[in-house]
Amino acid sequence: MRTGDGGTVSPGAGSVADALLVEEQDDRVVLRLNRPEVRNAIDQDMVDALHEACGLLERNPRVALIVGSQGTFAAGADIAQLRERRLEDALAGINSGIFDRIHRLPMPVIALIEGYALGGGAELAYACDFRIGTPSVKIGNPEPGLGILAAAGGAWRLRELVGEPLAKEVLLAGRVLTAQESLEARLLNEVVEAEELESAGHRLADRITAQALLAVRMSKAAFHAPREAHPLIDNIAQAVLFETQEKQDRMTAFLNRRKEKR
Repeated sequence: MRTGDGGTVSPGAGSVADALLVEEQDDRVVLRLNRPEVRNAIDQDMVDALHEACGLLERNPRVALIVGSQGTFAAGADIAQLRERRLEDALAGINSGIFDRIHRLPMPVIALIEGYALGGGAELAYACDFRIGTPSVKIGNPEPGLGILAAAGGAWRLRELVGEPLAKEVLLAGRVLTAQESLEARLLNEVVEAEELESAGHRLADRITAQALLAVRMSKAAFHAPREAHPLIDNIAQAVLFETQEKQDRMTAFLNRRKEKR
């Protein structure tokens, strides 16, 4: 079906059809978590649907925006399913695998957070490159209260984002961060009113897509490369970019504008 702004909506296929709505545009894709009856709890169908969406974004790299529905981003993993998982399920990395795949997507991913982002929902947000929230945001990892840990990236990714002291309060003492606290810690890049959330996400996507897209991809890859891979990976990426026509065109345009200002 077609959206009002000219994009297409693909609800998925088979049993995952209702878990995630995929709205495609030429330069971006909106992934809408669609289990509002359980506050968008992340179950196996949603994981499968997110894997399908990642395949789409790997084949045709575009900026991705991940948003919840009906006032909630994602209130966690599906506890009914989680209660039945055993050793083999943990070792399979069901949630950690999809969040890592999202983190590694070629182009930036923006989480648009309203309301609760708890447990697996918080870990999904941590895996994104940017996070924009509303005043109602509550971010936390209550897993130890359920007898488990934040094993889908939260136990280490949150520390990288906000530092060890605050991360330990969230992960070990059950602290839930408000929107203001998250903004002050730079866990959120911006806080806007709920009615402005998707517009703010698209404005950020506009800023990203105004750059040279291959340069954005190379920059993200270099940013996330292991420390020991530098400076080699930077030099190789730069060598590729130096040979592109877009580099020539953008630098020529820059020099021409500078001449015109003299």
